[in-house]
Amino acid sequence: MNTRRACGILMSVSSLPGPYGIGSLGRPAFDFVDFLAQAGQTYWQILPLVPPGDGASPYMSTSAFAGNPYFIDLDLLVQEGLLTRQDADTARYEYPDRVDYAWLAQTRLPLLRRAWERSKTISRPDEPDLPWLEEFAAFSALHDRYQAPCWQWPAPPVADEGDMDFYRFLQRTFYRQWFALKDYANAKGIRIMGDIPIYLSADSVEMWTHPELFQLDEQGRLSAVAGVPPDAFSEEGQLWGSPLYQWNNEKAAVFDFWRKRIVWCQRLYDAVRIDHFRAFHTYWSVPAQAKTAMEGHWETGPGMELLDALHEAAPGLELIAEDLGDLDAQALEFMRTCGVPGMKVMVFAFDPSGESAYLPHNCNGNCVAYTGTHDTPTFVQWLNEADPDSARFARSYLRLREDEGLGWGVIAGAWATGARLAIAPMQDVLGLGADARMNTPGTMGTHNWTWRVRNEALNAHVAHRLKELTHIYRR
Repeated sequence: MNTRRACGILMSVSSLPGPYGIGSLGRPAFDFVDFLAQAGQTYWQILPLVPPGDGASPYMSTSAFAGNPYFIDLDLLVQEGLLTRQDADTARYEYPDRVDYAWLAQTRLPLLRRAWERSKTISRPDEPDLPWLEEFAAFSALHDRYQAPCWQWPAPPVADEGDMDFYRFLQRTFYRQWFALKDYANAKGIRIMGDIPIYLSADSVEMWTHPELFQLDEQGRLSAVAGVPPDAFSEEGQLWGSPLYQWNNEKAAVFDFWRKRIVWCQRLYDAVRIDHFRAFHTYWSVPAQAKTAMEGHWETGPGMELLDALHEAAPGLELIAEDLGDLDAQALEFMRTCGVPGMKVMVFAFDPSGESAYLPHNCNGNCVAYTGTHDTPTFVQWLNEADPDSARFARSYLRLREDEGLGWGVIAGAWATGARLAIAPMQDVLGLGADARMNTPGTMGTHNWTWRVRNEALNAHVAHRLKELTHIYRR
């Protein structure tokens, strides 16, 4: 991590404003970079860019490398002559506060197919090199053809070349737009922090092309799946159902996959948060036929050997560890000595009767202080729903004032810590409540992953207030 004190904002690309039902990589993203620069911020932390999986979750993806085609900016396609203004207008969505993934699934890909058809007759700019593209294009085309998960495809499955070319077009367009945005952000002094979901969907291109990477039985079916035991996020634990890596019998192949993954991330980002980092030390293994995550047990992860391999493959890439949840003494010691800063989250800090490692005065330099994350309540929601003693303690500790907005108090608390980096979700900057929560872990709620910010909220007053706090706490 950089040694100077810094701060930034957490917001998914999907949450950006714009007229087409979901945030995009065009003008709304460039304007948000301008807002961050105006507000004196150094980091924009995003959620995973990969195509979402079940329940629209970007943490259960069909690919470790591909980009979400819903983020492709339609106005940029109009500028390139791939869509008409009338085409783009058909994609306008009248409700600005939520992403409607069902509506996008019905309307967006047919529109992008129209752009692909026109691309065959128009000179295209230089396309980015995507070494994983052919496998992903074939996987996506086969999904279109068979309308079933990959383990139900006939042998051998046959992909349509036209469909493959469509998916090549989507990925090349996505990454051309992404790299332009990243270059702009870096030129403005904004570092992009990406996010690696540690696991993939069982119905993923990696599972189809490289089943040897995962724990399977003799019939090629999942023998164990990922999850977590009961913790602060879920009383019964979470059964994710993701394939577990074959760390023992196929360690060399799995390590090679992770090296390629981190090298790709170094092209995309300036820093990376590794989701569920504790699985490097120990991971929760649940029998594939289990009904709940409570039937699982701990297994030993790849540890420092994998982490050293990642540092060697992508030297200089800043890593952040998502180390939340209940960690035993050995996992805590691994986190303390591995050299990757972990997370301290304010909504977990305010135990009225005891000490907490997450209280601002306990956040040292080797951590990232967060007011909240995409998986927690917004701070205002937490304050409204917490037990009275915890809420009273938080109000006293942070010197919260209703007249100035409760979100600013917790941001001041995070910015004041000794942590070299402090991050606040955009919802906390705006002081929003329960309706703005991004995700509730262990649920498939209709509001998960759908929150969007309004353009009017990204105004000069908010930027000035954020810049003022950033100056006060010397970030």
